[in-house]
Amino acid sequence: MDIVQIVSLGLVASLLIILLKEHKSSIAFLLLLFTVILIFIAVIDHVKYIFSLLQYMAEQAQVESIYFKTILKIIGIAYITEFGSQLIRDAGLNSLASKVELAGKLFILMLAIPIITALIETILDFIPGAAG
Repeated sequence: MDIVQIVSLGLVASLLIILLKEHKSSIAFLLLLFTVILIFIAVIDHVKYIFSLLQYMAEQAQVESIYFKTILKIIGIAYITEFGSQLIRDAGLNSLASKVELAGKLFILMLAIPIITALIETILDFIPGAAG
């Protein structure tokens, strides 16, 4: 599915959702969920290609795999959190969407701590007399 088809699907679904929202809000939300899943399935192959390309570039640059995998996990958490919080927000539950976003940020911070620690240690190694 190319981008024109995805945008067309999004536009048609949007019009149907707007029409259904007033009278059948539960069906409108299910249509929204179904559309989002279809779009996600349509782009998953492109996401796989991007990840394999990034992995190839990391191998060529001789980046340690632990850092690369952590960064990919962080990116994945960010996208999944955004995806989920937007769906929750579309359901009219802004407060819950904010909590999902907070949880995503905390998971990202937790994963980033080893990278931040390694960065600080590397910086301290360059400063004379700072390393303990």
